[in-house]
Amino acid sequence: MQSVALPLVVEFGWTKEIEDRLLAPISIMGVAIEKIIVGIIQAVIAGLFVMPLAWLMMGARLSLQPENYVLLVLIALITSWLFAALGMVMGTIVEPQQIGLMFNVLLGPMIFSGCAYYPWAALQVIPWFQGLVLINPLVYASEGFRAALTPQLPHMPLWLIFAGLVGFCAFFTFLGLRQFERRSLD
Repeated sequence: MQSVALPLVVEFGWTKEIEDRLLAPISIMGVAIEKIIVGIIQAVIAGLFVMPLAWLMMGARLSLQPENYVLLVLIALITSWLFAALGMVMGTIVEPQQIGLMFNVLLGPMIFSGCAYYPWAALQVIPWFQGLVLINPLVYASEGFRAALTPQLPHMPLWLIFAGLVGFCAFFTFLGLRQFERRSLD
C-alpha cells in the first residue's frame, strides 16, 4: 500500500512530477495501471523475502500441501492487487502533509480488526463485531493466508475469502483509477 501511495503523494505534491509521467506515449489510465502493477510486483517480491522467515518461525505448524501452493499464489497475487489499488486511492486522495497521519489513522485499526492476530472464526463470541470487521479488506487477506498456510486452523470459507478480495479489488481499482485521472487533469 505504501509503495504506491507514498510515491503518488510526492508526484502529485509541490513538484508536480506526475506531469512528466503523463507525457509518456500511453493514456492516463495506462500510467495508473502501471503504478498498480508495480505495486503488485513489489508486494510479491517482499512476500518472497518473508516466506522463508515464516517457515523458520512456524516450523512444523506450517503445513503446505501441493494444493495449498496454488491457493497461496492466488491469495498473494489478489492481496497484492488489493493493497496496491488501496495505495492508489490513498495516494490520490490524501495531501502530502497528511499522508503520515492517514497511515497512522488507517493502519492501526485496520491491523487490529483485520484478523491478523486471531482467526475470524474466534469472533463468533461477539457476533456483531464478527460482522462489522467484514468491511476491513485485511480480514480477507489474513484469512486467505491462514487458509493457505495453516489449513488445520479455523478460517473463513474460501468462497467468502475470494468474494471479499475480488470485491475490494474491483472497488479500490475503480476508485483509484477514477481519482488518478481526476487528479491528473487538475
